Amino acid sequence: MEQQLLNLLMYTIPALVTGAIAFLFFREHMDNESSRRNFLIKRDLQKESFPLRLQAYERMSLFLERIKPQNLLTRVIPTSSNKEDYENLLIATIEQEFEHNLTQQIYVSDQCWSIILAAKNATIQLIRKANMNEKTDSADKLREVILTDLMDKSAPSNAALSFIKEEVGEMW
Repeated sequence: MEQQLLNLLMYTIPALVTGAIAFLFFREHMDNESSRRNFLIKRDLQKESFPLRLQAYERMSLFLERIKPQNLLTRVIPTSSNKEDYENLLIATIEQEFEHNLTQQIYVSDQCWSIILAAKNATIQLIRKANMNEKTDSADKLREVILTDLMDKSAPSNAALSFIKEEVGEMW
């Protein structure tokens, strides 16, 4: 009886060891194969999404250029001499441009989107602040005050444009 048990163990232990080794190799192979498939899928997705991401950064750059006060003021002409009407027109133009590009946020990083949003809001604040200036009494004077303010400092969208350039540079 002991001899049979010993013979059974002598056959079973090597079989179990061989089975365990085979299982480990098979599991390792399946993990590697799964990783390889995931890598190939991700690479193909990146290949397809890269042009879309690049286009989104281009569109957001164009948005930031269009809302730069210097460019905005030359493109949006006052319809009357009322400074409040012109302020509202400028802000509505910025908001309309922003809404037109709202979907681009899915292609840019969260940090980049936050910086773009901050630049938009800072530009709107700049316009509102200039309108509250006591020197501002007409739409033309509002334009002049905004441009004068920007002689001392850069437009809010310049920082966002620099960030976009850095982020696109990292994509390569």
